[in-house]
Amino acid sequence: MMISTSRAALEQTATALGFDAVRICRADEAWAAAGRLEEFVEKGRHGTMGWMETTLQRRKQPTNMWPEAKSALIVAMNYGPETDPLDDLKHASTGNISVYARHRDYHDVMKGKLKQLAQQFARETGEGVKVFVDTAPLMEKPLAEKAGLGWQGKHTNLVSRTHGSWLFLGVMLTTAELQPDAPEADHCGSCRACLDICPTDAFPAPYQLDARRCISYLTIEHDGPIPEEFRKPMGNRIYGCDDCLAVCPWNKFANSASEAKLAARADLNRPPLAGLLALDDAAFRALFSGSPVKRIGRNRFIRNCLIAAGNSGDADLSPLVEALRADLDPVVAEAADWAMGELA
Repeated sequence: MMISTSRAALEQTATALGFDAVRICRADEAWAAAGRLEEFVEKGRHGTMGWMETTLQRRKQPTNMWPEAKSALIVAMNYGPETDPLDDLKHASTGNISVYARHRDYHDVMKGKLKQLAQQFARETGEGVKVFVDTAPLMEKPLAEKAGLGWQGKHTNLVSRTHGSWLFLGVMLTTAELQPDAPEADHCGSCRACLDICPTDAFPAPYQLDARRCISYLTIEHDGPIPEEFRKPMGNRIYGCDDCLAVCPWNKFANSASEAKLAARADLNRPPLAGLLALDDAAFRALFSGSPVKRIGRNRFIRNCLIAAGNSGDADLSPLVEALRADLDPVVAEAADWAMGELA
């Protein structure tokens, strides 16, 4: 039986909790996203993210993970920056950290609020609920498009006419049959801004991504040496990349984040590479406590900082880079050798 009486209460509660949008779609219908995901993995475009292959069947359909799910409620929270992140690329002696990682880990912020929403809904309806914030084999972006929150643009990320490209997503699956919203249409038109700005040509075609060429993948997910062809294009990007998001013209309608916990930390806006290169494991953990950056570990982070140092042209960084040539981690030591060669 379709449950409709809780919709207004859901939206009111979601707004009170700080979510900027809430939409609903069916969770138990077949969709084209499953085929696109399968093709992505078959072509090897997931790189070393082996978990995408091992969880492929569950990821293809929400009910593969929870057969009783009937509806998906998708919430969104805006994390728009106050300034243009593309400007940070001009400051070569500083590190450029992706906007989403300059504040407290969004998983913690979103999941706590989504659990409150789900618990209230379960009390009022008696229906089963499960919540997810990028922590399970669930395709949030296709669900958000299906629910009308936005559309997946040519860069494969979600775009909203009211929030641009800066949205965190969370999903509540439920056994309740809720009235679904209409899906959002594609409003990219002939625009190619996101495709053309990519420094590593990570888009084989519009609406397709090859993660193996993506700076976000290389700096966060990839463990090992950065392939040399991507080192110069990385510039000073030391954790993630926002280029394809930041250039989207729909961002002219976006506001900066209203959730206080998602306000950027001042010390993570253009942090000097000199300070970052000096971090040992304990100092790294202390600096990035509560930050998503912490999960990649000190060695992978220092590897990224060394690539940025090599691209900086800043000879003052040479002593710090030289010292890291003797690092116990061979990937760090190799990156330091490369950076010294560039600085020389």
